[in-house]
Formats: sequence, C-alpha cells, structure tokens
Amino acid sequence: MTLAIIQVFVIQVILPAAFILSLWKTKYLNRLDWIIQLLFTVVFITWAFLSGRWDWVGIYLKFVWVLLLIPAIYLSWKNTKSLPFRTKLNRSQKFSRGFNIVLLLIFGLYTTSVVSGYSTEDEAIDLAFPLKDGSYYIAHGGSATQINYHNAYEPQQYALDIVKLNPFGTRANGIYPKKLDNYEIYGDVLYSACSGSVVETRNNSPDLIPPESNPNQPEGNYVAIACDGTGAILYIAHLLEGSITVEAGEQLTVGDPIGKIGNSGNTSEPHLHIHAEKDGIGIPIRFDGEFLVRNDVVKKERVKP
Repeated sequence: MTLAIIQVFVIQVILPAAFILSLWKTKYLNRLDWIIQLLFTVVFITWAFLSGRWDWVGIYLKFVWVLLLIPAIYLSWKNTKSLPFRTKLNRSQKFSRGFNIVLLLIFGLYTTSVVSGYSTEDEAIDLAFPLKDGSYYIAHGGSATQINYHNAYEPQQYALDIVKLNPFGTRANGIYPKKLDNYEIYGDVLYSACSGSVVETRNNSPDLIPPESNPNQPEGNYVAIACDGTGAILYIAHLLEGSITVEAGEQLTVGDPIGKIGNSGNTSEPHLHIHAEKDGIGIPIRFDGEFLVRNDVVKKERVKP
C-alpha cells in the first residue's frame, strides 16, 4: 500500500506541477519543440485528470492543475512565438525531442484507453443507487482496466467500488488511517438497488483494520440478490459485521435497507463493492440510467420521514 500511496502523489501532485512548470520555464530553441512539449503536457494532464484516484488527494486538485495549465500555455507561447519553427539540433537535442515524442505517444494511447472505458456495447441492467446520504465517488468503474481493475476478471468486469467524500473532497480523514470511523463511508446504510429475492448472505465476517484483508473470504459480509426481470444476480460486498438485516429467500423492494458499509473480506479499506452477473459473466450496471466510471460523483440526500 505504501507504493500505491507514493504512486498517487507522484502522478497526481508532483508530475503535474513539474510538467506545467517546465512548459512555462523551459528556454526553447524553436516552436516545434515547444509544440511537442505543449502537446505532451496537455495529454498527461488530461490522462491524470480522467484516470487518477483524486479521492486520495482531493477531487478539487485536478481542477487546480487545469487552471494552472492555462496561464502556463499562454506565458510559454509569448516566449516562443517569435522563434523559428525549426532549428538544427545536436545529438542530445535530437534525443530529447525523440524522448518527448515517445512520451506523447504513450500517454496519448493511455488517454485513448481511458476514454474507451467510458461506455460499453454490452447490455446493461438499470438499478437504483444503493446509498442515500452524501456525495459518493466511483473509485473503480468503467469498461477499461486503467479505470477499473475488475475489468480483467470476467465475472466482475463491470464491478464498481464506491467510497464517500468529505467536504474536502477526500474519502477519509487522513491519507490511509487505521481507524475505520475515519473513512466517510464506514457505517453508511445500504439500500437494495433492485426488487428481487435474496439468494444468499454472510453476516459474521469480522471488520478488519487497514491494511489487513481476508483473501479466504474475499467478499466478506455480503448480500446476493436475484433482481426481478433481469436474470442477473447482484452481489454487494464488504459489509459491516452483524449489520445485514435480510435473509436468503426474503423478497425485497427497491430502497429496502439491507445492511451497512464495513470493511470485511479481501479489501484494503471501507468501501462498497457491487457487481452483477448473468450465467457467471459480469454485466454492466446503470444507476438511474447512468453508466458510472472512475471519478464520477453521485450526490444523494436522504429524505427524512
């Protein structure tokens, strides 16, 4: 997990700042090299904007980088607009240009891959969003592995991992706290996303302190629901020990409370895992008509009785 935290800060904090500053401050010999670096910087920021886990550092930071990029583009253009389009380069300058072109192509492909994960041609089932009290962030979702690691595993290829945001746009009070109550989503009431019958449940798997996990019971405490009229089984996992209020064979209506969010099973921190299967193959989920992907935010306000 330490490596993952370092990766988040490098990709979403250090590199955007470095590339924006470099675009602004570099002394270019010609406009062509400026254009190449400009394109790379824009593509990298776009890739990080779309694919990054911004709930770790605050979802508002990605907009800060976009706002800083705009004046950097303008100021660097002012400094290069009078330069010749091309100049003769020595060997190291040619290598530098070639390296920048390679980076541009790589992150261009990465960005294309991310965008391809924003939709799917597979038939989806439509569900009601199962959480009702706050701003919920899609940590993993979509049809590409860059924005949804589940996509590599066919039964869960369209699974979603959902966390909750605090007013600062982060998922927790701290970077990776050990106290479960410091995670915004921990203990949130979970509601049935479809009408149907409960197929199976587990309610006695202990909640774990991050980064502990239980690979022997990967789903932890969970509820499986056969959603009416879909032929699909909906799996909802990592629930709070002892919180599940339904049993196998019970009939549910959309919006019925069924448990609370916990941190049981093979999980790194409190979150909601949800996916649907038909004949053992994962199928897309649409919540209220929307195919949700990483970085989407769903705002729900609980209706008080």
